Amino acid sequence: MISALKPFEKKSELIIFFSLLGFIIAMPLLNSAGAISSYQLGNWGKYLCYAVVAMSLNMLWGYTGLLCLGQCLFFALGGYAFGMYLMLMIGELGQYQSSLPDFMVFLGYEKLPAHWVPFYSPWFAILMVMVVPGTVAFTFGFLAFRSRIKGVYFSILTQALTYAAALLFFRNDTTFGGNNGFTDFKLIFGADIRSAATGRWLFIASGALLLSVYWFISWLLTTKLGKVQQAIRDSENRVRFSGYSTTHFKLFIFVISAMIAGLAGALYVPQAGIINPGEMWPAKGLDIVVWVAVGGRGTKLGPIIGAVLVNLLRSYTTSAFPESWLLILGGIFVIVVLFMPDGIVGLVNRLREKFKRPTV
Repeated sequence: MISALKPFEKKSELIIFFSLLGFIIAMPLLNSAGAISSYQLGNWGKYLCYAVVAMSLNMLWGYTGLLCLGQCLFFALGGYAFGMYLMLMIGELGQYQSSLPDFMVFLGYEKLPAHWVPFYSPWFAILMVMVVPGTVAFTFGFLAFRSRIKGVYFSILTQALTYAAALLFFRNDTTFGGNNGFTDFKLIFGADIRSAATGRWLFIASGALLLSVYWFISWLLTTKLGKVQQAIRDSENRVRFSGYSTTHFKLFIFVISAMIAGLAGALYVPQAGIINPGEMWPAKGLDIVVWVAVGGRGTKLGPIIGAVLVNLLRSYTTSAFPESWLLILGGIFVIVVLFMPDGIVGLVNRLREKFKRPTV
């Protein structure tokens, strides 16, 4: 137990970790006691998934200096991979009472496409949740980093990749449900996906993923890889002249961050009840950037704070002022860039230093 806590170099990091653990334990208990509804618990479960994908972007942008505008693509690919399993579990409980997913019956499919068959296994689906985003990230990253594409050019290319993928998934002939995507899930691991107990377990799984990623990032930053990663952010040319192959380091981080985003997407889908190409639309990638910027890039807690606060604000604003959300989001980003370049965490740290009593 003690060795597992070694990555937390500061006492404050231990406090944060156990505070998050306490929150994750308390929420399902409050739901069981009737203090919060299953709907509220499900919303918080989605916020935790958003926090995880924000942490995955922070690994790239905050610690490696790579601004990826396509993190939503990896999030959505993980969601689609697990969504295929969920769609197959509907079976004859669907509207058309067919072994095929409803959208396939509607589009006139006579048999299940071959690439769908392995997804009857939940374990294969979970594996693909990581393999598919990881493979896309490896292929794209290898070509981009080998060509020494970086900075704004890398960001534009990741956004272009996301846009192309979204257009592909919007097509009905790709066997992924077209514009409507996957929805109307019934079962997960044999349990009713809409039951309160299942919702609690999904929330716990989302929390466990968040804590695992938080620990992994803390550990990674203490390793040689983590030190080189931050050195690349500060001066890639200096790292290259020191004899390190920055391509390999960046590619490894890019693939790992994509796999983490895929896992977040897989847990998001059963809690949201739907996955469609809108989740990989380029605007979603910009949302994730805002979450990290608001919380504080290059910090461990910042992406969690940013993802939760922005989405809480969005939930309120879209119901009270539905037409004003994009203006508010843009305003938040401008304020952060001009007055809080290090985000909320950076602002708190600066205030703490300012009001700290000088030692005698």
